[in-house]
Amino acid sequence: MFEKEIMFDSMNLTYTKQNLKPVYQANKNALIVIIGQAPGEKAQQSGIPFNDISGDRLRSWMGIDKETFYSEKIAILPMDFYFPGKGKTGDLPPRKGFAEKWHKKILHQMPDVKLIILIGAYAIKYYLGVQAVTEAVKHYSVYLPNYFVLIHPSPLNQRWISKNPWFLGLLPVLKLTVNNILSE
Repeated sequence: MFEKEIMFDSMNLTYTKQNLKPVYQANKNALIVIIGQAPGEKAQQSGIPFNDISGDRLRSWMGIDKETFYSEKIAILPMDFYFPGKGKTGDLPPRKGFAEKWHKKILHQMPDVKLIILIGAYAIKYYLGVQAVTEAVKHYSVYLPNYFVLIHPSPLNQRWISKNPWFLGLLPVLKLTVNNILSE
């Protein structure tokens, strides 16, 4: 869905010239959309979104296996479909303007979406206009049934989870919500 247009968009030609494809997953039959930051280096190399420890953790949080995660029922639209590079303390942020240009077009092609899972600061700020990520995650139920708000599943966020033990209490709600949608 839109892969060639994305690849030959002038903002992505640097990646296309390196033979890199956009890393995302979209199908017209998707019921759940996951919107995160941008693919990591490992995901960019493999061409598979969340193909790393963060993906394992996210699947565990959602209560689904890899087969379901990579099925047509789940769409994965990062804020940028290309690895933005390494920074001093982690990966660089997604490029500005990418989500604005592509998300609406792609989401429009998926009429059966029941839930959008927003992962991390960039997705939360873009979709909800909320700056305080911890507060947004803590009050996730305010955004239901359309959105479920999460921190990034990176192991680097373990310290955040330790400081916010209430987070583990929302995971059963996420699993139940995902399971209910996928079993309809």
